[in-house]
Amino acid sequence: MTVLTSTYRLQFRGDVTFDKATELVPYLKDLGISHVYASPILAAKKGSTHGYDVTDANEIDPVLGGRERFDAFCAALQQASMGLILDIVPNHMAASVENAWWRDVLQRGSGSAYAGHFDIDWRRKLTLPLLGRPFEESLAAADFHLRYEATNGCVYLAYFDDLLPLSIESVERLAADIGTDAERLHAFSRDAAAMRKLLAEQHWQLLYWKDAAENLSYRRFFEVAGLVGMRVEDPRVFDDTHRLIIELVRSGQVQGLRVDHIDGLADPKGYLEHLRQAVGPDTFIVVEKILARGETLPADWPVSGTTGYEFIAAMADLFVNEEGLRKLDEAYRSVSEEDADFAAGLRRAKLLMVERNFAGETRRLTILACSIFPDFDAEEIAAALRELLVAFPVYRTYGYRRAASSDDVAVIESACEKARSRLPTVDALDALGRLLKGDVAAAEALEFRARFQQLSGPIMAKAVEDTLFYRYNRLIALNEVGGEPHMPPGSVAAFHQSMTDRFRRQRRGLSATSTHDTKRGEDARARLYGLTQDPDAWIAGVERWRNMNSPLRSSLADGPAPEPNIEWMLYQTLAGIWPQDLERADRNALKERFCAYALKSIREAKLRTDWMDENPSYEHAVQAYAAALFSEDNQDFIRDFDRMLRPFMELGFRNSLSQLLIKLTAPGIPDIYQGTEGLDFSLVDPDNRRPVGHLWTDTGAAGPLASDAASLKRHVIRKVLRYRNQHPLLFLEGEYVPLETSGARASNLVAFARVHEREIAITIVPRLVDMPSSDFWKDTAVTMPRELNAPLYDLLTDKPSSAGNLLAAQLFADHSLSLLVGDR
Repeated sequence: MTVLTSTYRLQFRGDVTFDKATELVPYLKDLGISHVYASPILAAKKGSTHGYDVTDANEIDPVLGGRERFDAFCAALQQASMGLILDIVPNHMAASVENAWWRDVLQRGSGSAYAGHFDIDWRRKLTLPLLGRPFEESLAAADFHLRYEATNGCVYLAYFDDLLPLSIESVERLAADIGTDAERLHAFSRDAAAMRKLLAEQHWQLLYWKDAAENLSYRRFFEVAGLVGMRVEDPRVFDDTHRLIIELVRSGQVQGLRVDHIDGLADPKGYLEHLRQAVGPDTFIVVEKILARGETLPADWPVSGTTGYEFIAAMADLFVNEEGLRKLDEAYRSVSEEDADFAAGLRRAKLLMVERNFAGETRRLTILACSIFPDFDAEEIAAALRELLVAFPVYRTYGYRRAASSDDVAVIESACEKARSRLPTVDALDALGRLLKGDVAAAEALEFRARFQQLSGPIMAKAVEDTLFYRYNRLIALNEVGGEPHMPPGSVAAFHQSMTDRFRRQRRGLSATSTHDTKRGEDARARLYGLTQDPDAWIAGVERWRNMNSPLRSSLADGPAPEPNIEWMLYQTLAGIWPQDLERADRNALKERFCAYALKSIREAKLRTDWMDENPSYEHAVQAYAAALFSEDNQDFIRDFDRMLRPFMELGFRNSLSQLLIKLTAPGIPDIYQGTEGLDFSLVDPDNRRPVGHLWTDTGAAGPLASDAASLKRHVIRKVLRYRNQHPLLFLEGEYVPLETSGARASNLVAFARVHEREIAITIVPRLVDMPSSDFWKDTAVTMPRELNAPLYDLLTDKPSSAGNLLAAQLFADHSLSLLVGDR
């Protein structure tokens, strides 16, 4: 069996099919990749760009080449001694008529064989928030039409591009009354009273899409009404949704699984135990799970670890200068005092989620709690629930049919204590706390606990990642999935402690620096870390650019557009994607990407415009400002920005290479997101899913002294991953040993060893280094413990190392990182 030493994430869809992936196998093998890590490959909604909107859990998507081409891809991997990891989606499926199970539910309602597969509240009609305007307006405008499909004998309600099957009973009645002739169905469709009566008879009810937050009758994926929750806690649903996945694992074609959105499930632990039993003890399993600072993955989950968001946060700790961040903070507060208050901003964002975006889910929990505690006033219950959700410090707890663990009890009590100060009375809050800890035996208690746990995560995610991270713009490189941007960066000692804990708890978890969910690419983030190394220059630059571009700003009734906080964000965003060679860059493509991001960011911020309530005049003003930054008439700004950014580009390259070598050698499985073997200056999705085919055709090997950062990055990946393949236990099981540094620049070094039996690998990289002169490092050295003294050589340059303590000036004579390997 191929030993898992690294993964390469392939984003299937678009130009990446199984045939294309098969062509890439030699390239990935040459790079040193042990396992391809595939985005979802099951049949998905027509036109899907990501595959998470699954329509058939037991079919490999024909768009990608179907089972035949998948089998050929697996054969190519096996011939190259490589493995495959699949991204699976147990939490949800597409709420689409392309999904045969969903279509059957629409036709048969709660009598469908699949009614229990979906997480639907059958105490009311199934609500479908598809309408672009209120129902009565749509009916009056004759937006609805009946259509007969001879291929399956169904009559559908056509609403623009949506086709909804009528109930079996309705189709039989229509066929008997008017037949299925197109003209008669068209005439019937124009009779508003008849259509109102027909639609009232259906198992479903059409809603204006803006009413979904209040009136949805099924659990969705976050706020996406097009993705309906699945009840995989039911063994029958688990079996029906995992039949093909289990077959692929048992056949030997798939060696690992990445479980998407584990926090969405009612019973994550029970699900993972069921999955582990089905796929066996040797199958690699990781879960998508965001861990707050200090939070750990439940120890009793039968998985190797997470997908690695916490690793990104550890990198930020190393490459952000604390004093520089403090200066940025002062400047940011002078620009936007209100937005600079992270704690207040978090409360506002969470309240918005509780009271608006997830109002329906919150109301359902309130009703449940009132049924359990009938002696409490409903308003008191609602207030306590609101404050508890706002105060919750992590994404969720995990009690299901069991009593809460000690860790979960601590979380619940902490949240209750924080919520207590916001309430005039606390009896209802205390009752909810007991309920979440499993101390209440009412029949509805199990449902309340599950629903609360499935709601606290989405509220946290949407409030933080998709709202606050677009409002709090102090240093946007820190606004990353799993990040806590308001916290001061940790020290080298804190990093070593983090990696020591990682070795102990999830040494086989993924170590990621870019994913399909990250807000910006790893090299853009590394460049923006560099702003903290010369904050005075950056702050002065932003002030200068705001003045230079003030004529581009619009004056609207509700204030300037863009406002200072958005300008502060835009210049950082532009810095993160600015090309190394401006003259050769495609400025139009750059402008389109930048303007698309500007629009997405202000809608996500939900302040002056919103996905649910767009403000066209404000959006146009911000996008016009963003576009004008690239104008031929704005050459003074362009030249100044480019000149100003040059030093930060160098800082970014240095940070990027240090970050890369740490990822490749620290505890965990290094994960390479497609295209990041070159430089990755992507923005948030869909920008980070752009084609990267140009990299896959450039297979020229970079030498150890490659002059450009992209080639050097690929050289480091190839050299280290190949070495990992030859010495897998050194990096999978090798002890993590922090190494002491000494001398004038001791704090600018990060050094650690991996040791397994006689094998040694020592990673040494710089941090927070500006433009080093020839004597920058002076006497700075890595102190070598006696037990690690052995003949070593630098894997990246093939040069032998001197014995004894390691002088940084010698280590970095050729390039700014070092990996010493050998046997003792």
